[in-house]
Amino acid sequence: MTSSLSTSQTIRKTVIETEFGVVAAQHSRAARIGAQILAAGGDAVDAATAVSFAIGVVEPWMSGPAGGGAMMLWRADEAKAYALNYGMRSPKGLNPADYPLSGAGVAGDLFPWEQVVDDRNIQGATAIAVPGLVDGVGQAYERFGRMPWRDLVRPAVDLANEGLHVDWYAALIIASTTRELAKDPDAAALFLEDGQWPTIAGWTSLSDKRLDMSAMAASLAELAEKGARELYDGDLGETLAADVRAKGGSLTHADLRAYRARFVTPLEFAYGAGGFHVMPGLTAGPTFRDTFTHLAQAGLPGDRSDDRPGDRLSDKPGAAAYAAYAAALKSAYARRLSGMGDDGESTEAPGCTTHFSVVDRQGNMVAQTQTLLSIFGSRVVSPGTGFLMNNGIMWFDPVQGRPNSLGPDKACLMNVCPVIGHDGHGAHFAFGASGGRKIVGAVAQLSSFVSDFGMDIEAAFHQPRIDISGGEVVVADDSLPTEVIAALSDAHPVATTRRTVFPYAFACPAGVMRRDGKNTGCTEIMSPWGDAISEDQT
Repeated sequence: MTSSLSTSQTIRKTVIETEFGVVAAQHSRAARIGAQILAAGGDAVDAATAVSFAIGVVEPWMSGPAGGGAMMLWRADEAKAYALNYGMRSPKGLNPADYPLSGAGVAGDLFPWEQVVDDRNIQGATAIAVPGLVDGVGQAYERFGRMPWRDLVRPAVDLANEGLHVDWYAALIIASTTRELAKDPDAAALFLEDGQWPTIAGWTSLSDKRLDMSAMAASLAELAEKGARELYDGDLGETLAADVRAKGGSLTHADLRAYRARFVTPLEFAYGAGGFHVMPGLTAGPTFRDTFTHLAQAGLPGDRSDDRPGDRLSDKPGAAAYAAYAAALKSAYARRLSGMGDDGESTEAPGCTTHFSVVDRQGNMVAQTQTLLSIFGSRVVSPGTGFLMNNGIMWFDPVQGRPNSLGPDKACLMNVCPVIGHDGHGAHFAFGASGGRKIVGAVAQLSSFVSDFGMDIEAAFHQPRIDISGGEVVVADDSLPTEVIAALSDAHPVATTRRTVFPYAFACPAGVMRRDGKNTGCTEIMSPWGDAISEDQT
């Protein structure tokens, strides 16, 4: 198929090195809020708290208070990593019998498992799992935060009171899911024109069309004043659960009261002269580890000089490296699917997530990923809270007797992969990405670019990548050299595609790096909203 895209266009993002703290996020306004918190003397965790709530307002289809996820933290004074899991869980009252198979067989064009009647595990109130994000953020804040909680949540309240600005990119995202949003009256009222048409930005640069986020603003104000547990133990949680039950879901206030995010022991392993700290358990952390185990066995780590980062025979991955990436990711995915089970995502129905990374002046870092799972989650809005709800039940296999089968009170299998890494030559970094199954491949390659080839964050984020998300076909950036494509084609079916704004073929990463007391940050170069902002730029 011949592409219509320009072959002469070049896109780059500028990376600035600074002694000040940096926030890299998929929305520039959320990144700026985080940088302002750092400038006010906040810790990296303070900034991450503010970004978490703010980005749920300006990018509500990716994450929000009714979502879940995980974060990795690095505390410089302890030289220690912490892992915090705030993944979603299935409600205790969920009955697998309420999700009968349609008999249509494997929905290969949509999901990799048996189709459920009315897609009730994918969309609507029956797809809603117990959210964990707010409790997770609250626990991180209680342990490491310094600034008043209220001051960290209030910027999100202000953003919601402004209303969501619908520019061309927001209009594109809304239009992509209009048919599904129209099925829930409250989602339709919030995101669509007259409850049925996509909300489109104006044709001039002076357009200022906004969505009314006042209900969400009121709920965030409650969280700002009463604390994170208000969504679980308080009236806000009771309202949320009642809304879901009224729409046919199984989430109860008791489910919310019982929920607790968990600090867990990080999965840590050495690689070359450096090493990584990732999430254990039902995340992509073990798959990331398996990928690097395979790369080490393949002999990928180069002979980097001990006295100068990047001093090696090659400073960019070549055909052998990309062939090793493809083999390692394919092997790691096979082990994930056989041991953990499938996660319900495919190229036609990907997970939609957000990731941001923070580093402060002291070298503390946060790599935080949060999600509603699908784009716009369950496509259900809780009218009493204004929150767009998750569809975490989609992560479970509806067929019983499998590693990830649907059942009550079970943790969801997530694709999140926040990483804290060091290359053994002075660089420490916090990476992560959004993009469902594409996440672990993107984060692994970025981490290898730094660890194996001595790249700085600017070079790593601009370097072309491949994707192999559990299938046979390797998707390769069409800007890769012909010898790389040829080497991949020798062992795998290969399709080439362009790195574009929509859709993201190779995930959407964000990261920060610290070397010799200087900080840098970058986001996916094709992301029109993503930015890395230093506290001295606010």
